[in-house]
Amino acid sequence: MSKTARHWYFNKRPTGDIGIDTLVLREEPVPELQDGEFLFRSVYMSLDATNRVWMSDWDTYMDPLPIGARMLGFLVGEVVKSRHPGFPVGSLATGLGTWSDFIVTKGEGYVSFPVLEGVSLADAFGTLAVAGPTAYVGLLEIGKPQPGDTVVVTAAAGAVGALVGQIAKIQGCRVIGIAGSDDKCRWLTEELGFDAAINYRAENVLDGLRREAPNGIDVHFENVGGEMLDAGLTLMNNYGRVVICGLISTYNATGPVPGPYMFRNVIMKRLKVEGFVILDYAEHFAEYHQKLAEWMRSGQLKYRIHIEEGLDKAQDALRLLYSGGNNGKLMVRIGAVPN
Repeated sequence: MSKTARHWYFNKRPTGDIGIDTLVLREEPVPELQDGEFLFRSVYMSLDATNRVWMSDWDTYMDPLPIGARMLGFLVGEVVKSRHPGFPVGSLATGLGTWSDFIVTKGEGYVSFPVLEGVSLADAFGTLAVAGPTAYVGLLEIGKPQPGDTVVVTAAAGAVGALVGQIAKIQGCRVIGIAGSDDKCRWLTEELGFDAAINYRAENVLDGLRREAPNGIDVHFENVGGEMLDAGLTLMNNYGRVVICGLISTYNATGPVPGPYMFRNVIMKRLKVEGFVILDYAEHFAEYHQKLAEWMRSGQLKYRIHIEEGLDKAQDALRLLYSGGNNGKLMVRIGAVPN
């Protein structure tokens, strides 16, 4: 058992892109367990666009991360020592923890993680931990698609977007994805079953949507913001639903972000526009996991997992999210996978 643990600390609030000195890695002794605590060994850590939001000084859904605090992230791992009755040694747990290889915790924010027969821990965590519930809630509980609806998904080759499009197809919708390369677009249409895909680097998004959605858009699932949100707003049908899951194109901005310029269509088309934070739905995760796992086992949900190796690579890996350098759900493998 390791007597020391490594932790990433928040060192400097970034202006624009995350820098090489935004976080610093330190090694510290592992404290002795007290009653009601357990020692958590991290196996995989999820890297998510909202990590950059936590580094900002914005007024957000949670307090900004203070300078000098350990960096936060969603983790799955193994309980290796325990004085907590709810987390026995050898069990798996997941939750919002810190960028660390070992963590002593009282279990606040952690829950048991299910073992899915025939599904690797990486695939299960990559789909069920954050991306799957986010796609499920955003599309089904907020977007409320009906069979025959046209659904547009931005950042469609990302972890959430790819699942949103496939769940929309399960609901009987026509699905159009927007992604950043021809390879990603081919993956969406040829492997995931999207009806069409638009490469925003190769053509104007609004022109592409006019071609692929000639009858307008009923549900627009937004992960990016900016030009893509405006294009979707322009072509929304009456009483359409606009789901605001993320605005990743704005997170590294150093000044006020203009737009959306077509916001008037919220009135003209009588649109419902709603943003959400998946942490607000945590009490329902077990229900979402059950349905998502069903679809995974039946082959109705396909996914890509992009794993970077080693806790020391975490800061560099996070920057891939904002350059589009990841290929699927982005995670860091911190420790060995339990047998």
